[in-house]
Amino acid sequence: MRNDVQKWRKLGLVFCPTGDIPWMKTHASVPFAECLSGDLYKIYFSSRNTCDESSIGYVVIDLKSPTDVLDVSTTPVLEKGGLGAFDDSGCMGSCLVEHEGKKYLYYIGWNLGKTVPFRNSIGLAVSENGVDFKKAFLGPIIDRSKDEPYFTASNCVLIENGIFKIWYLSCTGWKIIDGVATHNYHIKYAESNDGINWQRNGIVAIDYSSEYEYAISVPRVINDNGLYRMWFSSRGTKDVPTYRIRYAESTDGITWKRHDHLVDLDVSDDGWDSEMIEYPFVFDHGGKRYMLYNGNGYGKSGFGLAVLE
Repeated sequence: MRNDVQKWRKLGLVFCPTGDIPWMKTHASVPFAECLSGDLYKIYFSSRNTCDESSIGYVVIDLKSPTDVLDVSTTPVLEKGGLGAFDDSGCMGSCLVEHEGKKYLYYIGWNLGKTVPFRNSIGLAVSENGVDFKKAFLGPIIDRSKDEPYFTASNCVLIENGIFKIWYLSCTGWKIIDGVATHNYHIKYAESNDGINWQRNGIVAIDYSSEYEYAISVPRVINDNGLYRMWFSSRGTKDVPTYRIRYAESTDGITWKRHDHLVDLDVSDDGWDSEMIEYPFVFDHGGKRYMLYNGNGYGKSGFGLAVLE
């Protein structure tokens, strides 16, 4: 067993909504970062209003003092869609890439359900000026299909040699457990020439590791000089039912080997991340590697930052 353990040092809670902004009453879920200039970063996340409808917002921080928030978005970057659309119950940001002078914001659209609690799909918003985003389509770009009949959701996109590569959550089914509809989902892989139309061949990137693991989500992939590294969330294990952050490696981005034990980042003894840690986003700056992540309540307690030592 490998022993090159990643020791992540927690830098603290960065942001949690105070409830004074109507569309940002609770949660700061699934954070991801965009460098503005120097040490300044815009951190996108998703919040909920009093009806539990999610929108995408951001804060601005300085990595020299990351727990001091410099700016908070007063209006959403992206909001829910129209009645009956795939995102009429809310939208959540997933990842951001640049392509031909534009910014592509991939997001998750929510529909509330009757027989099951929800259905998700993947949508796309585009920014021409790097600040304001507009939905590229009223419908999703990756939805359930004849081969993926349940839903698709959180994702990570890289563009390499003109090819868009996506790792995304794919639901494999629902079960009624103790009277509650419970989902199972893992991570799949697909490619595209334009970031819109995807060739989905059913490739499973990260599968369930045991009978206890049932939810694998929010993949974050970095290509380190030909070695693909992925951090992601999963639950549960025989002893721990809540989310933890996992890790895998690949030489081609398609076939992965898990090394979950290499991530030395766990829940705290008390406080905002004492029950679970999940939804990582890993990025490099100034010769250091950082990780944004959520804590208790799937982002209800906000998000924090850690640095690799």
